[in-house]
Amino acid sequence: MTEKQTPPVHPEGWLEIESLDIEAQGVTRRPDGKVVFIDGALPGELVTAKVHRKKNNWEQAALVEVHRESAQRVRPRCPHFGLHEGACGGCKMQHLHVGAQVAIKQRVLEDNLWHLGKVKPDTMLPAIEGPAWGYRWRARFSVRHVRKKEAVLVGFHERKSRYVADIRECHVVPKHVSDLLLPLRALIGSMDAIETCPQIELACGDRVTALVLRHLEPLSEGDLAKLRAFAQEHAAAGVQWWLQPKGPDTVHLLDEGGPELDYALPEFGITMPFRPTDFTQVNPHINRVLVERAVRLLDVQSKERVIDWFCGLGNFTLPLATRAHEVLGIEGSEALVARSRENHARNQAGRLQPLASTRFEARNLFEMTPQQLVADGSADRWLVDPPREGAFALAKSLADLHQDHALREGGWRPPRRIVYVSCNPATLARDAGLLVHQAGYRCSSAGVVNMFPHTAHVESIAVFDHA
Repeated sequence: MTEKQTPPVHPEGWLEIESLDIEAQGVTRRPDGKVVFIDGALPGELVTAKVHRKKNNWEQAALVEVHRESAQRVRPRCPHFGLHEGACGGCKMQHLHVGAQVAIKQRVLEDNLWHLGKVKPDTMLPAIEGPAWGYRWRARFSVRHVRKKEAVLVGFHERKSRYVADIRECHVVPKHVSDLLLPLRALIGSMDAIETCPQIELACGDRVTALVLRHLEPLSEGDLAKLRAFAQEHAAAGVQWWLQPKGPDTVHLLDEGGPELDYALPEFGITMPFRPTDFTQVNPHINRVLVERAVRLLDVQSKERVIDWFCGLGNFTLPLATRAHEVLGIEGSEALVARSRENHARNQAGRLQPLASTRFEARNLFEMTPQQLVADGSADRWLVDPPREGAFALAKSLADLHQDHALREGGWRPPRRIVYVSCNPATLARDAGLLVHQAGYRCSSAGVVNMFPHTAHVESIAVFDHA
């Protein structure tokens, strides 16, 4: 019989980190069982930390010193990342090897599926990964004129603060965008509207770098001339100014003409024009792979009907229309549905192999009912890509139809396969629990999608097959 090993004794005040939570905090327990969350600490490390918040069962602390370093600790690329005062809050995991980041996100997905949904996938899919740097083609930069510093700041907020970080470079946006940060500071600092431009939203396409300037007061002719001169000076970066005087619906081009804001899905021969305020994926490299994998996993046959729920611009709908016999795309936003129809028509024009018959409808999918589901007709396969709130009403309606056959009018039948793309593992787990335990499905496979390297954000994809 082997002897029971004695746990190692560490100097007083030293803590051994057991795991990492999704907020990238090291997690450990004191001898009395109290959990301690430590910013900046990694699993396996021995650290000392300073507690700044105490509750009955847990404490929050900041890292003071690492006495034994994790093999997964790396030197952050960005000089603005860290725990120091004024550090940029745009990233949380630059100190952790990107492979370890993916492993942690995979564990978060598995833990959520099991603990929240009591679902265990038959197979875990390999993670979808892409470039760790320069991947972020969408961002919202705050703009502030700081009189004390006699400077204009353009960037993300400081870590756990409402102040704008004083960043001069950013490694998660494309290099040409990072190179614009200081020129943008100088531009706003030279304008009459130095106090009334709180935000610049970035939306990159394959040919255009759209910058949406939020302005609280009308811009002077001099300021408009400066914006035009800036775009001309940075034409190689594809800079195109859009203006936003009020809400998102007021966004418009400063000057008409020039190349269109769009992105391509080459495997399907699809090009997607969009407006900078439309929802598109932040990471175009991962989006291409994600669309390819989702369509492959759905395994659509040429005689089948497919429904794309929460279809947005048609990011999945149009690729599906290259495979299926008929496609229905449903989305909550009337504006996005209109854009989907335009995108379908544009991609249909001049195409050697026509897209499938495709229809788009606008509907509030958070108020879905079994009756409406039956009215939409049977489909062989579903693609579901909801926002963070998930697709509870849709999954619940499917479960109700499974349990009450009287609701199935006209021979309605459930889809044989569902591919669910999620940006929130908690709501995916909740909906997976409904599909598996109440709607007659099994979770065939699931895996993470590292859409946002160096952040705590977890995207995933799951496949459900009807039993």
